[in-house]
Amino acid sequence: MSVETVSLGCRLNFAEAETIARSVPTGEKWIVVNSCAVTNEAVRHTRQAIRRAHRRRPDARILVTGCAAELDKAGFERMPEVARVAANRNKLQAFGGRTSVAAGSHSRVRSFVAVQNGCDHRCTFCSIWQARGPSMSLPFEGIRDAAAQEIDRGAKEIVLTGVDITDYDGGLGELCQRLLAAEPRLKRLRLSSLDSIEIDEAFFELLSDPRIMPHFHLSLQAGDDMILKRMKRRHSRAQAVAAVERIKRARPEATIGADLIAGFPTETEEMALNSLKLLDDCGIVAAHIFPFSPRPNTPAARMPQLARDVVKARATRLREAAEVRRNAWLDGLVGSPQTVLMESGGKGHTDAFAPVAVAGARRGDIGTARISARDGDRLVGIFE
Repeated sequence: MSVETVSLGCRLNFAEAETIARSVPTGEKWIVVNSCAVTNEAVRHTRQAIRRAHRRRPDARILVTGCAAELDKAGFERMPEVARVAANRNKLQAFGGRTSVAAGSHSRVRSFVAVQNGCDHRCTFCSIWQARGPSMSLPFEGIRDAAAQEIDRGAKEIVLTGVDITDYDGGLGELCQRLLAAEPRLKRLRLSSLDSIEIDEAFFELLSDPRIMPHFHLSLQAGDDMILKRMKRRHSRAQAVAAVERIKRARPEATIGADLIAGFPTETEEMALNSLKLLDDCGIVAAHIFPFSPRPNTPAARMPQLARDVVKARATRLREAAEVRRNAWLDGLVGSPQTVLMESGGKGHTDAFAPVAVAGARRGDIGTARISARDGDRLVGIFE
């Protein structure tokens, strides 16, 4: 393999890394590391990934890009393993490529297509807007062509991704409608993280379309109104719950995932419990729990901080409660028929994104599997 990609963090990073790799001149040996800066831990993992990649393939040169590299370019340039650092703004052209839309395959059957980049919001805990710049919607023609190319490569499902895809010019709902109309081969369209307060009417109207996969991951961050205000989020707790209720009215089988931050500065025990209760109030079955991490040059880093043991304990409590909910959801699927897209190694996901193993199934197979058991965090099924 002349080109290898290592992606950390969001799905947008994955799509970008794959797009960069496709533009590497034939015969050159590179490892493309697309870094993440969402937390201090993510930055540390990026540095570890670079060192591991160099030990694994010392003959390959390493290109580092992404948000961590954007925020600390000099620091990554000083790493002896790194040959080049590319800024976020021109990463897709790092090897002379001309594309402005990132697209990349996952196990050759699920592909991520970028529709938007950057962010116009200034959440007090976040430094991504500094690394990615202002919100920018990518041209529809490029998105349409990227989706078509991924389908040509064998993709059975397209995932629209970006930093804030609900901020797409004209609305995410209209974009999805146009894409489904323009590409009749697109039978499975999935969305990456959504900002609940920005979901437009056209999207709610589209929810009943079976081509829209019924799993929706929301950027909720907290379940307490005062903490949401101090985070400079633009929704209230009640609005988040109402958005989920509306999604489920339009699509009863929909499942909900969410990002939640534990131990935000000034968070009291009562405030933390409000976030804990949000798991039940929104029916969250796929929670991404982050212990608060003060990022440089952000307002939250200057707020009164909680003790690290308190932050870690609250994150653990949230994770444990989220796991109980997820286990109950998976147990409830045993005995039911579920449509499954197979990815690799006999493993795949249901439409609602429950992981499933189906013995003997081939990559790219789509069929109805009867769920017979649960094995840890994965269901076991047999194609009917």
